Amino acid sequence: MPKALGPSLSPRYYADRTAASALPLAVERQEDAGQRTTRDSRRAPLLILLGYLAASLALTWRLWAHPATMAPSNGSWVLDDIYVNVWGMRYAATAIAHGSLPSLITTAVNAPQGINLMWNTTMLLPSVLLAPVTLLAGPQASLDVLTTLGFAGSAATMFVVLRRWEASTGAAALGGAIFGFSPALLIAAEDHYPFQFAVLLPLILDAALRLITGRGRPVRTGIWLGLLISAQIFLSEEWLLDTALVGVLMVAVLAASRPSAVLSQARTVVTGMAVAAGATLVICGYPLWVQFHGPLTEHGSPWNPADYRNYPADFVTAPDNVLLHGNWLHFIARTGQLRVGDFSYLGWPLLVVLLAATVVYWRDIRIRMSGVTFVILELFSLSDHPITVFGWHISGVLLPWHWMLHVPLVNQALPNRLPLLADGAAAAVLAFTIDRVVDAVRRGAQDWRRPAIGAAAAVAIAAAILPIIPAAVPAAALVPVPTGWQAVMARLHLDPGARVVVLPLDGPHTMGWQAVTGEPFSVVAGYCIAPAPNGQAAVCGNRYTLTSSEWAASLQLGKLASGVPRIHGPSVSTMTRAISNWQAGAVVTAAGSHSAIATYLTRFFGPPTASQGRVLGWRLSSGWQLRARELHDHRPRRQRTA
Repeated sequence: MPKALGPSLSPRYYADRTAASALPLAVERQEDAGQRTTRDSRRAPLLILLGYLAASLALTWRLWAHPATMAPSNGSWVLDDIYVNVWGMRYAATAIAHGSLPSLITTAVNAPQGINLMWNTTMLLPSVLLAPVTLLAGPQASLDVLTTLGFAGSAATMFVVLRRWEASTGAAALGGAIFGFSPALLIAAEDHYPFQFAVLLPLILDAALRLITGRGRPVRTGIWLGLLISAQIFLSEEWLLDTALVGVLMVAVLAASRPSAVLSQARTVVTGMAVAAGATLVICGYPLWVQFHGPLTEHGSPWNPADYRNYPADFVTAPDNVLLHGNWLHFIARTGQLRVGDFSYLGWPLLVVLLAATVVYWRDIRIRMSGVTFVILELFSLSDHPITVFGWHISGVLLPWHWMLHVPLVNQALPNRLPLLADGAAAAVLAFTIDRVVDAVRRGAQDWRRPAIGAAAAVAIAAAILPIIPAAVPAAALVPVPTGWQAVMARLHLDPGARVVVLPLDGPHTMGWQAVTGEPFSVVAGYCIAPAPNGQAAVCGNRYTLTSSEWAASLQLGKLASGVPRIHGPSVSTMTRAISNWQAGAVVTAAGSHSAIATYLTRFFGPPTASQGRVLGWRLSSGWQLRARELHDHRPRRQRTA
């Protein structure tokens, strides 16, 4: 182990206020720390981890009531991103069932163009690991497992990291719970599986900080860091970028506080980071090459990052995901925010405690690093829009995110998601503060003041935690597979991988139906991210990724299915070009045989090849184009040119 550059992080060290000004860059666990560990029950960590799991099961009980069909919801319905991950689970499980890893380029969705999976949030790593569950119980059951492990696992890794940095067992347990069951993770659970599964983030930061502080051996810690980074790449690259930003902030605070001590570790840091980079390249080199140099590469973001920001009131307005909440939906509607994008709530009491603790225990470098990082991340989440606080109007130029807009990659991150990582910093501040307060009480006065101070501290901590006690994750049933879907698909006798257009275009639900039933067809369009003709990242199935005829046909058919008056569907020529561009092997609708869209499709393609329930399907051959031309020739000139 590298030679220690400062005193221990044990309570005895913190009792010495003179010694507290030194930086414990490396830690040698001295005898008193070992005695404290011995006094702790050997069963305590196991009981804590089991407690996290029990709490996670309590939060997700609605999902486990019907694990194959129930998914997290926004309180009313299942949001579109859920279906993307349902599809991703099935895609990986199908590949595993055929004895191979999932291909990074596929036309199984967004056919015929396809997608590059490295640009989509399909969570390749957990999809592969949970393939047995998917094959046995369905893709949604796998996602329910992932959600449960996301809460418990995120709390567990934060607990382990806090213990490693000398938090007591009780304080670390509370810090782990605050992070793993934070309001931010509860919001993420409604629609963003990659963000809710925050298990690796504390471990990545811990490994990096151990290298920088000299606590870790360069090669071994570097390999471990490389493995963690590689795993996170196959979970969420955006989350890895945000984690790197947090690491930079923490190291900046450390370097500003103890520049000479940090510089003395330069050789260890360079060696360890080089090993981590090498391990990452060995594991992820080819996938990253496919992402940035292979087919279907793209640039930019399909979203406008400036639209994803928080308001100052978000920090103190309780969402529905905590037990003590108000009319949060009215607040969200009034401010025009997305329900699933507000990760910032912590409440007044906890904010006050965090800021006060950072000031009072500024000499504790752990609290200083975590506290400053927390404040900066919360300010980052406000983006660069002007804000009003207590009547004061603050220009966006004065906000720190304004100066990040010219940093490559970082300027594509969505700032409103950063508070989720800020909650990890908040958990660290609170855990280390509890130990400092407990130590001060133990070493303070022996009279009545000791229990009074302890009681006051306990009340303050309880008041800070009470507003963020979580509520159970809301759940709703996935949109059910239409009656007759599987029977019609079987009667069409399609070859594996055949391209199927489900009309009207409804990418999320079509992907969900295909994933739940395991039908081996390719989804035309879909709900995903793919490059537009100019290479800009765009959402599949919209005007940026469809041709003009495809877009016009999808709009007209959507209006027809919605019952818009005086809509007769796309012209024959538009529909012909769209179907030809899609290279469809079959056309299916689940709107019912008496619907306007079914009438249009029957007039265009003739009687359906198969029908059952509300599902009608047409298997296409070369003859459909001849029928379309005949239909076009027999229409009045006015309709032909419409």
